[in-house]
Amino acid sequence: MTLVPEFTLPGDVKIPAIGFGVYQTPPEETVASVERALQVGYRHIDTAAAYGNERQVGEAIRNSGLDRDDVFIETKVWVTDYGYDETLHAFSKAAGKLGVDTIDLLLLHQPIADDFDRVVAAYTALEKLLDEGAVRAIGVSNFTPAQLEKLDAATKVTPAVNQVELHPYFTQLEQRDADARRGILTQAWSPIGGITKYRDGGAPGRVAFEDPVLLDIAEAHGKTPAQVMLRWHLQQGRQVIPKSTNPGRIAENFEVFDFELAVRELTAIDDLDTGKRSGPDPEQPQPAFFENEIPEA
Repeated sequence: MTLVPEFTLPGDVKIPAIGFGVYQTPPEETVASVERALQVGYRHIDTAAAYGNERQVGEAIRNSGLDRDDVFIETKVWVTDYGYDETLHAFSKAAGKLGVDTIDLLLLHQPIADDFDRVVAAYTALEKLLDEGAVRAIGVSNFTPAQLEKLDAATKVTPAVNQVELHPYFTQLEQRDADARRGILTQAWSPIGGITKYRDGGAPGRVAFEDPVLLDIAEAHGKTPAQVMLRWHLQQGRQVIPKSTNPGRIAENFEVFDFELAVRELTAIDDLDTGKRSGPDPEQPQPAFFENEIPEA
């Protein structure tokens, strides 16, 4: 089996350098996809309350026959469950659906730009869960440098992870630097730029995994553009969570530890940056976020 490098989070918590994501994976497809990922060798599964498939992730892990300690489980609290008591309850909902007592990494899924006090209350609940050992590490997702600074001023524990949109068309150098200054691991969602296919982020007609630069680099290494992008992240020190429901691509995305990109190739990929995100702007209010209530079961 491929030996996957690990990052070390505070508390000597080890997280594999590559994980498997289930964003937009329908519940009825999640069990088979996660089972396949675990068979291939993934040992980190990233889900979220808002994805609606935590229960199926837990089922797949149990079906795998792997020991619970061998699989790193990450999930996220949705904004409708922010607040101190609400977030403590959100943990109970997530743990119940996953069928576990302890969650390895629990994140706040989104900032609330126009009600940051509620964000602070939610994060304070994560700190309590960490202190009690209910979670092994805590963090955030989609927080900008300014929002990290506000959170730092109001709380005690620095986030272990910040999961953000990051791919060759949106390289987030300022964000990565802000995370690094605080000792926060940057975790890339949409690491192979899938979001550029289904959302117009300011690069009309451009899809990352169809980019000529990436195609040329991929050909030179006998790899796919997706594998090249994942390797780019890994060589620059980021944790990645690609997703797929296709068994072949699930395996392909894991086969990124047998080649290395040259400095000029890394630079060529960096130069694809457009500076424009495709996902929601974390600095702007997002009323639609509050339309998604997380069910109890």
